[in-house]
Amino acid sequence: MKKIIPIEAGDFYLTPEGYRCFTEQYHLKRGYCCESGCRHCPYGYDKNTNSIKR
Repeated sequence: MKKIIPIEAGDFYLTPEGYRCFTEQYHLKRGYCCESGCRHCPYGYDKNTNSIKR
């Protein structure tokens, strides 16, 4: 079971469409790449090539 990361200020913002967009700060706190092609992925995941750039 994955641990629950509490949401803090600066962890996300709302897009103009009303979606929650997680920031790099949140992704680093979570500690792993979910491979969903997140907009602010600090791990370098590329959804087109399905690979993580190191």
